[in-house]
Amino acid sequence: MFSKSTLCSLVTVMLAVALPASAAPQPISQRSSSELSLTAQLRLADTAVERYKLLPKDEDFVFNFTASDVIASSQSFPALVGVGAAFSMGQLPGCSMSFLHLHPRATELFALTSGHLVSEMVPEAGVLDSEGKQRTIRVELDPGMMTIYPAGSFHTQVNPDCEPASFSAAFTSDEFAVGLVAAETFSLSDDVIAATFGQAIAGEDIEKVRNAIPKSMAIKVEECLAKCGKQKRQA
Repeated sequence: MFSKSTLCSLVTVMLAVALPASAAPQPISQRSSSELSLTAQLRLADTAVERYKLLPKDEDFVFNFTASDVIASSQSFPALVGVGAAFSMGQLPGCSMSFLHLHPRATELFALTSGHLVSEMVPEAGVLDSEGKQRTIRVELDPGMMTIYPAGSFHTQVNPDCEPASFSAAFTSDEFAVGLVAAETFSLSDDVIAATFGQAIAGEDIEKVRNAIPKSMAIKVEECLAKCGKQKRQA
């Protein structure tokens, strides 16, 4: 048997022989600044003073939500590099639900500015309700109210009304990321999924569930749509 260090050495030698010298990527520290994105240059800057030099225009410190993406992160708003925060503004359409998701690198502060939403959040394992079951925190939000989603917690929002609901959200990381719970869970192998769900889902049923997972981040709530459609017809 080879030791771990021997295997690492063998892999290194094999890669060196298999790849021509020109194919070896140049270390980031040796690349010219022109080859790097502005975000990358800002991350490599030694100090905040150097970062300000890379953002010479006053306009570099303004993010326009009406003309840009709804999420201001370090990728869309480079001035956030080193700040440790990001921000989002958006709307959840009437009769829709945001896909069950989590943020692996940030806590989210979610505030409602118009409309009405129902929020559900599942905290970490070991947080139990009065019956000893996994606790789910369910709250109703009206304008001017805020809730919190700790980093890594599963959460979603449901708009049970016919009109859209507007919100804003702050994150404790400039690169918070999003994990889609259903899609990521069912990307695992069939055996793992079957064991995880106590064999309640197995075989062809697993593939059916995979194919049925919606691709959109906003899922329509059919019962609400029927109610709103009836209201419009009556009006």
